Amino acid sequence: MGQIEKLAQEYGQHIALRWQRTVAGAQRVIMVVYDKELERTLRARKQLFEIATQQAGYAWAEIDLSDSFAQWMARDDYREAYFESPEDLQIKVEAEFPRFVAERLRGALAAPPQPENTVVAALGMASLFGFSRVSDVLNEVERDIRGRLVVFFPGQFEGSNYRLLDARDGWNYMAVPITRHGEGDGT
Repeated sequence: MGQIEKLAQEYGQHIALRWQRTVAGAQRVIMVVYDKELERTLRARKQLFEIATQQAGYAWAEIDLSDSFAQWMARDDYREAYFESPEDLQIKVEAEFPRFVAERLRGALAAPPQPENTVVAALGMASLFGFSRVSDVLNEVERDIRGRLVVFFPGQFEGSNYRLLDARDGWNYMAVPITRHGEGDGT
């Protein structure tokens, strides 16, 4: 069995458990952690996660955040000036971009007809690297999670820390980790 199939199996076992309705938003997040080299494989097999969700009796919705930076830049009136002097963009990125991504994610969380019985899957986290921390985005939306938010996370989970693309300093988050070794048992 391949790594993605193993992750889908672990995820299926977790998502089939009865959902507690009284947990905080941060505890409604499920981080599916996989090797960054498997991004394309995961995308090709993401339907395994959707099927597991539907078999558990829940609805599935997804959002791909891969184009978030391009969408954010396209809306900025001064984008041409930033392309000429990209160093001037750093402060604006830090101040505004995480909120923009959070608003996109918040829209996906609110869109399903029954958000409390829906798993919203977020893909494209690697595209945030260098622009925003995943933790900043998740902190912005955790109060808006009614069902479950599945974050497909290319990186590592060690101890209780997540590291995007194995490169950044990790952060400790209350999400449920799904790894190829089982929930919370490394990467």
